[in-house]
Amino acid sequence: MFNRVFGKPKPEANAVATLDKLTETLEMLEKKEKVLLKKASAEIEKAKEFTRAKNKRAAIQCLKRKRLYEQQVEQLGNFQLRIHDQMIMLEGAKATTETVDALRSGAAAMKAMQKATNIDDVDKTMDEINEQTENMKQIQEALSTPIGAAADFDEDELEAELEELEGAELEEQLLQPATTAPAASVSVPAGRQQLRPAPQKNTAEEDELAALQAEMAL
Repeated sequence: MFNRVFGKPKPEANAVATLDKLTETLEMLEKKEKVLLKKASAEIEKAKEFTRAKNKRAAIQCLKRKRLYEQQVEQLGNFQLRIHDQMIMLEGAKATTETVDALRSGAAAMKAMQKATNIDDVDKTMDEINEQTENMKQIQEALSTPIGAAADFDEDELEAELEELEGAELEEQLLQPATTAPAASVSVPAGRQQLRPAPQKNTAEEDELAALQAEMAL
C-alpha cells in the first residue's frame, strides 16, 4: 500500500540510508570496544591488587572476567570488519548504479535526438537547401542579363573594336620620340628683332611649335 501511494523508493536513496545506518552502527561498536578494553584493564589492576593481598581466588576471578571482556572485544572487532566489508560493497554497488543510470540517460537522450532528426529529415533538408541555392543562382543570372539596347550589342564586335584601340595606342607610343627635342634658336634679322622680353618658361606645346619652326627654317 505504501509503495502504491508514494511510489517505490529510489535505489540511490536506499543506498545512502543504508550507508548512514552502517556508519552509525560502526561508531557504536567502536565505543563499546573502548569500554570493554577499559574494563579489561581494570580487571588486570584488580588481579594485581588481590595477588599482593595473597587472595589468589579473587585474582583468578578478575582474570576470568578480563578474558570475557577480551572475547567480546574480539567479537566486536569481527563485527566491525564485516560492517566495513559491507560498506565497501555497498559503495561500489552505488557507484555502479549511478554509472548505469548515467549511461541509460545518455542512451535515452541520444535516442530522442535521433528520433527528432532522422535520416529522411536530413536528406529532405539538404534537398531544400540545394534547391534554394539553385534558385538563387538563376535569380542572380537573370538580374545580370542585359536588357533593352544593351542586349543588342555584339560582344565579338566590341572585342574587335577594343583590339583596334589597343593597336592604335601602341602605334602612337612607338611613333613618339624618346625625349622632347630642345627648342632651336630662330635667326631673325637685326631690324626685326623685338625688344620685348621673352617669356620666362614655355609650355610643352610651345616647345614643340618652336622645334617645328626651326626645322622649316632649315
